[in-house]
Amino acid sequence: MAAGGSGLEMRRISVDPALRQRRRGPRNKKWGWRRLAQEAAGERTSGGLLSEKRTKVHKKSLLLKKPLRVHLILENTSKVPAPKDVLAHQVPNAKKLRRKEQLWEKLAKQGELPREVRRAQTRLLNPPAARAPGHRGAALLRPLGLRQPPDRPLFGQDEFFLEQTKKEGVKRPPRLHTRPSQAPAVEVAPAGASSNPSFEDHQTLLSAAHEVELQRQKEAERLERQLALPATEQAATQESTFQELCEGLLEESDGEGEPGQGEGPEAGDAEVCPTSARLAAGTAGRVAGCPAPAPALAGVPAARIKAQVALRLAELARRRRQRQARREAEADKARRLGRLKYQAADIDVQLSWELTDSLRTLKPEGNILRDRFRSFQRRNRIDPRERAKFKRK
Repeated sequence: MAAGGSGLEMRRISVDPALRQRRRGPRNKKWGWRRLAQEAAGERTSGGLLSEKRTKVHKKSLLLKKPLRVHLILENTSKVPAPKDVLAHQVPNAKKLRRKEQLWEKLAKQGELPREVRRAQTRLLNPPAARAPGHRGAALLRPLGLRQPPDRPLFGQDEFFLEQTKKEGVKRPPRLHTRPSQAPAVEVAPAGASSNPSFEDHQTLLSAAHEVELQRQKEAERLERQLALPATEQAATQESTFQELCEGLLEESDGEGEPGQGEGPEAGDAEVCPTSARLAAGTAGRVAGCPAPAPALAGVPAARIKAQVALRLAELARRRRQRQARREAEADKARRLGRLKYQAADIDVQLSWELTDSLRTLKPEGNILRDRFRSFQRRNRIDPRERAKFKRK
């Protein structure tokens, strides 16, 4: 081949047909001929030998070994080392536990056991005595073979275990068993507030609502009378206001040092002397050791004193009964728990011309949610309050 054929034929024969099919690009140009000549020599301009090139299976295995892109994003690319996590090496109460272990080792060398172990051994050797049948924990001492009630999941367990694990119910204080008010939670509406009331019941409810309105009107009129000017006085003018401001500033100095002005105390000596004399005499008598006057009850007989004491005790008992009756009467009333005072709600009533003979056309009165809220206030469960006022900035 080197002696006979031309150089072009030699290059065409030496090129691998498989490689020629994979190559792209024009072959009728001069640089294409040079590329084919280099491939005939077994080398490429961009790489080494063809035998050293990677196969498709090799490339796939390398792709499988390559980490995913999402994993590479999550990796820490910082060159600064992370600080040491001190909390990861700390143990809660390590110093206390270390001292406790040292104490246990010391006790073990001396042949003693910790206090918790001694208590447990004492409890096992001397179990607690059986309680009386009516005791609160008597139900826990029943045989375990009995059926466990569904409402008592801790039935049959050890009382000491329940006490230590805090699964036993806490005893409620006595004050939580008393109701803050004796008023009923749900009050029955009067008969006149029904959808089809009788004439008498409706008139009774109307009269009650009328009395409430009259009382409210009287309160408003009383407040107006208290704030109004008295009838004898006139409205303040500019002259009267100036005169009131100048009151006490323009006092006349006449009459100062007049004769007879300093004779007042001397003139009153005749009235003051008897009292002063009695006080002086009493003081002198006590100082001289004279006996004090006898008490007022010295000459009163014992029967009269007993009668007075009996009357006093009867009066105290009567006041005590009055206070008790007042407390019972006020037990159903709302107490003042906060800044505001409880105000009873208006009576839900419909006038005579508002009553209809059909429930479809009946106008609803009141609000159930507001009624429940007021019931809590009336029974002293919550304090009376009003809606917060929001100001626009």
